[in-house]
Amino acid sequence: MLQQTSTNPTRAIYGSLQDKSVIITGGASGIGAGLVEAFVAQGARVGFVDIAEDEGAVLANQLTSTARHAPVYRYCDLTDLDQLGATMAALESALGGVDILVNNAANDDRHTIDDVTPAVWEDRLNVNLRHQFFTAKAVIPAMKRAGGGAIVNFGSISWHLALPDLILYQTSKAAIEGMTRALARDLGRSNIRVNTIVPGNVQTPRQERWYTPEGEAEIVAAQCLDGRIQPADVAALALFLASDDARMCTGHDYFVDAGWR
Repeated sequence: MLQQTSTNPTRAIYGSLQDKSVIITGGASGIGAGLVEAFVAQGARVGFVDIAEDEGAVLANQLTSTARHAPVYRYCDLTDLDQLGATMAALESALGGVDILVNNAANDDRHTIDDVTPAVWEDRLNVNLRHQFFTAKAVIPAMKRAGGGAIVNFGSISWHLALPDLILYQTSKAAIEGMTRALARDLGRSNIRVNTIVPGNVQTPRQERWYTPEGEAEIVAAQCLDGRIQPADVAALALFLASDDARMCTGHDYFVDAGWR
C-alpha cells in the first residue's frame, strides 16, 4: 500500500521491513546512498560499508535525526577478505543479526582488452564479483539462525547490451546472475531468497563522468520510457525484493532500465 512519509508521500511502506537488520555494501554514494536512505525510511536497522569514509560518515549523520534506528557506517575494503569477515561480524553484532544483505558495491571504471594483465584481472574481479559471494557467505549463518532472509545482488545492464570498454566489469556482472541462481537453489530450503537487480543507466554523479548530455539523451531515446532513472527508482525495487511481499520471488533477475534493454 502507499502511505505518506516525511520524505516522499507516494512511496510504499513495507511493514515487514521495520526493525529488520540490513547490511548494504557500497552505501556511501550514488545508488548505494539511495538504498541506505530507503531502508532507513522503512524503519530498518541499517548498517552500510564503503571505502569512502567522509561520504559514509556524512550520510549516516544526515539520516540519524529522522531515523527510527540510526544507521551504522563502517569503513571496509571488500577486496580484503579478512577485513570483510571482521566487518560483517561487527555489523551483525551492532544490528542484532542480519536479515537482509544488499550486495551493491562495484566499480565500473572503463578499460580496454589491452589494459588487462593478470594483476588487473585479479583486481577487477575482486572488486566486482568475489566480495559478493564472501559477503553472502559471512551473513548466511545469521540468516539461518533467524529462520530466513533475503539477499539482493546487483548486476548490470552493461553486459546485456555489450557496451564497450567494460570487459572485466561485464564478465563479473554476468557471473553474478549465475551466482544468484546457484545461491537461490542452495539456500531456498533455509528460507533465504536470492535475487539480482539489473539497473539501467542511473543518473548519479559517477555516471555523469562517463556520459555527455548528448550521450544521456541517446540513452533516453533508446529507452521505452522518457526520463532518467534515479537511485530511488532502484531502491524501490530493492525494498520490494527484501520485503515479505516478495516471499515467493527468488533466483531471478529484475530490471530497472526504463525498457532500455
